[in-house]
Amino acid sequence: MVTDGWEGLKARFAHLLGRGGAEESETAAARLEQSRMALVASSGAKLERVRADQEIVWRARLVDLLEREPGAEEELLALVAEVRARMTGPAGWVEQHAVASGWAQQVIQGQGVQNVSFGGQRGSGSGEQ
Repeated sequence: MVTDGWEGLKARFAHLLGRGGAEESETAAARLEQSRMALVASSGAKLERVRADQEIVWRARLVDLLEREPGAEEELLALVAEVRARMTGPAGWVEQHAVASGWAQQVIQGQGVQNVSFGGQRGSGSGEQ
């Protein structure tokens, strides 16, 4: 709900939850936006509590939807698959620059192919090695 691609997904989830009805879809969109705002406004331990609360709320709403409209299952599964693909897909090119001096240590984490080079800043005139 807090990613760049959320707006397009929100409209599709609202349409699914409202089952195509304009008023019901608007209500669903408003509820989705309230949930997003609660997540955006939180951090740390509070964010984890809000995230858990929202999961309970939306799980119940989706169960209600599927009980009322069993035919919605296929569309819901397709949306969930798309969300998962976006969340686990490649992040694209990521470039990190880190500088340390003295006895400092650094850890850089990532996945995929990583190229690490050391000593690129020698001769910068700062006297640090």
